[in-house]
Amino acid sequence: MQHQPESQPLAPSSKATPRPKAENPWLEGLQTLGLSLLLAFGIRTFVAEARYIPSGSMKPTLQINDRLIIDKLSYDFTSPKRGDVVVFNPTPILKAEHFHDAFIKRVIGLPGETVSVNNGRVFINRTPLQEPYIAAKPAYRFGPVVVPADSYLVLGDNRNDSYDSHYWGFVPRQDIIGRAVFRFYPLNRMGEINRPVYTATTLQR
Repeated sequence: MQHQPESQPLAPSSKATPRPKAENPWLEGLQTLGLSLLLAFGIRTFVAEARYIPSGSMKPTLQINDRLIIDKLSYDFTSPKRGDVVVFNPTPILKAEHFHDAFIKRVIGLPGETVSVNNGRVFINRTPLQEPYIAAKPAYRFGPVVVPADSYLVLGDNRNDSYDSHYWGFVPRQDIIGRAVFRFYPLNRMGEINRPVYTATTLQR
């Protein structure tokens, strides 16, 4: 039986390969934290963010201290629709009244539409709007007004206890932050915030 030559080690390269330096766990942790914060900032700035409800102006749909997810991306590709619950920055009029925090209301009037409120109902271009989500019929008269281009008329679902468009006017499109799409707290009412389906086809826009 022939003797098999032993395997020979590979010849060393001209320079010895340096051993990788051990990672500093503190530095690695800081890098991970920095990346996480950067991603969180990017998501909050461009995609979605969490908000809470500080007042009762949107009752019964939203209750005080509800926590919501706001979709900030969809309106980059489509316009707000009637019935959307939107978060927006204070308009120029509201800023002049020293409001700084964002508002949340429901989109009712779209650009170019004529809106009025009388006899406890909202009318869009003289057609009554069916609104099963409101707390009570509005006990005020308003309008008629024409919604300007690139602007929206918004009202709170708690019509008689809401500081909204029937007081201070319209919301410019550029001031809208996004649409409320999901309630994640409290857990017993967790779920999607759906856009209502209106019965009059002329109002389904």
